[in-house]
Amino acid sequence: MKMFTKLALVSSMAISANAMAMQAMDDAALSAATGQDGINIGIGVSRLDIEKVLIHDNDGLSSTGTAVGGTDTAGAIVIQANGTGATATKGIVIGANTAALLPSHNLMDLAIDTDAGAGGGNTAFLNIAAQVSGLDIAIGEIGVSASNATGTGPGIRRGNDASNYNAILSGLTLKTGVTSANIQLGAAPQGAMIVLNTTMTGGLEITDLGILDSSTIGQTTLSGATSTLAGEIHLDSIKVADASGANLTVNAQVGVVGESVAGANDGYLKITAGGTPTDVYISGVRLGSSTAASIGDVEVQGMQAYHGLTPTAGAVITISGH
Repeated sequence: MKMFTKLALVSSMAISANAMAMQAMDDAALSAATGQDGINIGIGVSRLDIEKVLIHDNDGLSSTGTAVGGTDTAGAIVIQANGTGATATKGIVIGANTAALLPSHNLMDLAIDTDAGAGGGNTAFLNIAAQVSGLDIAIGEIGVSASNATGTGPGIRRGNDASNYNAILSGLTLKTGVTSANIQLGAAPQGAMIVLNTTMTGGLEITDLGILDSSTIGQTTLSGATSTLAGEIHLDSIKVADASGANLTVNAQVGVVGESVAGANDGYLKITAGGTPTDVYISGVRLGSSTAASIGDVEVQGMQAYHGLTPTAGAVITISGH
């Protein structure tokens, strides 16, 4: 579940490229206020809408591998509007959680400094301390589709073939509390590019998550009729917090491991997280559709992941292309 936390943080950082209101303090003003030189940036954005997001897999699934159905044909993960609520016409809508704002009421506050480091080599680095207000993130329908040919347009758009599309998630919403992260570029003496070490007030909440199965369309239902809609596992709410607590401790490190030599293609993104035991409460588990009768609630207490041959608390996730 803590992956959603990192998604929320990265999404809020992306808003900076579209900032409608920014306040910056020069070094002199900042030094007078804090006794230190540096740059402070406050990003005031009330909302960010994204119409559609597509992640194209240009060579598809290998037709010569062991997996069933590979055709070597480009496909895409698609996030698009699902026709309801905040995502009625947009794929992703990000706004501030007004119950968990920074004191500045900005969506994000950044403090930027450069430092020579310890010396004795290339030790210089850039340090960005980020404070992010709580977020309300609505994500629309997520599906898989055939990709259009590159250059299809209009403009630089590629898009997908809507006639070859299957929904896999009906959508979900995320509610986060105030979060902080420290980003270092260059030597990064903190040991990773991004370090999250904060407490998310109120924990993390995910609502209206639906997992869809289109493979059952045409099968017989319990009433004897023929199914015309995708089957759905629907979860009304998922709440994540520290074990026996109401808030969520976020401890994570994100780094990018480079290649062993140029062209080796053995680099990857590394995420280390999950060092604190957590409680998870899932309410309203519905099988068949979002309106089916709930089978009850599911509660998980004190969940803790470990990694390594000598188990160490936390999980290590690696992401690379293939």
